[in-house]
Amino acid sequence: MNKIREIKDIIRREVLAAVSRAAAENRLPDLPPPAFSVDAPRDKNHGDFAVNIAMMMSKPAAMQPRIIAQAIAELIDPGLDWLDRVEIAGPGFLNFYLVPDYFHPILDAITAEGRAYGRSDHGGGRKVQIEFVSANPTGLLHMGNARGAALGDSLANVMNAAGFRVSKEYYINDAGNQIENFGKSLEARYLELLGEEVEFPEDGYQGDDITDTARRILDREGDRFLQADAGTRRKFMIEEGLKEKLSDIRQSLEGFGVGFDVWFSELSLHEGGKIRETVDVLRDKGLLYEKDGALWFRATAFGDEKDEVMIRANGIPTYFASDIAYHRDKFERGFETVINIWGADHHGHVARMKGAMGAFGYRPEDLEVVLMQLVRLMQGREIVRMSKRSGQYITLDELVEEVGRDAARFFFVMRAAESQMDFDLDLAKSQSAENPVYYVQYAHARIHSLLKMAQIPVDQANDWTGADLRLLIHPAEKDLIRKLADLPEEIIQAAVDREPHRLPRYAMDLAALYHSFYTECRCLVDDAPLRLARLQLCDATRIALRNVLEIIGVSAPDRM
Repeated sequence: MNKIREIKDIIRREVLAAVSRAAAENRLPDLPPPAFSVDAPRDKNHGDFAVNIAMMMSKPAAMQPRIIAQAIAELIDPGLDWLDRVEIAGPGFLNFYLVPDYFHPILDAITAEGRAYGRSDHGGGRKVQIEFVSANPTGLLHMGNARGAALGDSLANVMNAAGFRVSKEYYINDAGNQIENFGKSLEARYLELLGEEVEFPEDGYQGDDITDTARRILDREGDRFLQADAGTRRKFMIEEGLKEKLSDIRQSLEGFGVGFDVWFSELSLHEGGKIRETVDVLRDKGLLYEKDGALWFRATAFGDEKDEVMIRANGIPTYFASDIAYHRDKFERGFETVINIWGADHHGHVARMKGAMGAFGYRPEDLEVVLMQLVRLMQGREIVRMSKRSGQYITLDELVEEVGRDAARFFFVMRAAESQMDFDLDLAKSQSAENPVYYVQYAHARIHSLLKMAQIPVDQANDWTGADLRLLIHPAEKDLIRKLADLPEEIIQAAVDREPHRLPRYAMDLAALYHSFYTECRCLVDDAPLRLARLQLCDATRIALRNVLEIIGVSAPDRM
């Protein structure tokens, strides 16, 4: 049940009907109605919903907005059973006040729907692919990867909850220079462990995890590659190293509660001829040209600042060529919307990739890129820089071990992707109201404990027929019920706007309202109908908190 969308649509229809009546009575000019909003005002004293149609009509009607608002307000049907009153405020807002018990039926819907509450078919089954993390399989996952994993997984979950069909994909960069350098790094460490003096590659990977991988290869294979030719030795190092690193990445992500539907290999684009085919199509379209022995893509034809090399003078495709082939493949697989979560340093790549998709006849706007800012790990006022395992950066595993999966995921998701983030290590570990994830989980656990004390079974079809919801008239009760009604629309907006951070904020607001209600309204009262009504309100709140936490990949504990 989406009570918010339902009443917004009703208000919109009633306002338009009043405008038509005003035009028929010559109180307003007969003009096409403008676009206008029906929104909840920030100040609850301004009603349940505010409508700005009078301001939107003012210029075309050549009338003051308050006069327009007055005409509309006087012609709203006075017999509406859901409406208490309409008031005019400020420059001409129409503030709608609903009858006190309008949102009360939402409690029956929540306790009946359970885990389905908040979910909808808004997306209409539209096929969406979200690609995220996609870290080079040459080392351990770090803080930036952790933020991308939490954001991508939560966005996929919220879009699924809003009725989209989402596939989560990890792009394995298992081709190109970084893989060659990876193989050279492993080879150098392998030979060093055998007592050989070798020059470590200039662009090699320095982390201790590379030495650990080389040692495990040595333990398994012995010195049989010592006398092998460099090509054979390096090929084996790459194959074994990639196998181990990908296994480590999968394990780290699974420990973070993140799974992928597809693991897509860049190498398969080379071996399957996809890159060559992509280049041929672009050449046939006249979008490639030769310069300095290389093959260039006319990116400037699609609004980019400069053209880009597709094939180097040595005949090797660039990363850009692989990326075009990969994104073309995504659309060929039938995805209607393709979403990438990239680091902010990739912002220059967005326009050219959208242009390339346009060159293949796809709508550039169907390729969406969420740019994610950097993360700093803070302890006190100091930046935590070094890792025991990598020697260079804090790993995902170290972070989860330090603060736990729940805190890590909640903290990463509660900030918008485009905002730079300071991850407060001490706050994430604290068990206090200042820690937002603890605050929300404590609200859930508190409700669970209360229901247990009242002998109300949790997650069962409880009989609430004795509850008189009309008794829930305290302001704290009404505020809590109204917030519960917001959840389906919050999920839709988070999905449509690609803003999973809306849900942790919703959870924090809901928890705050519940804690206030718990303080001001005693639940285990002698009045049986009121007692049952308040317990149903508690149970509905528990369900909503749990559903939100599950979407963002955080547990909803029974006790703290």
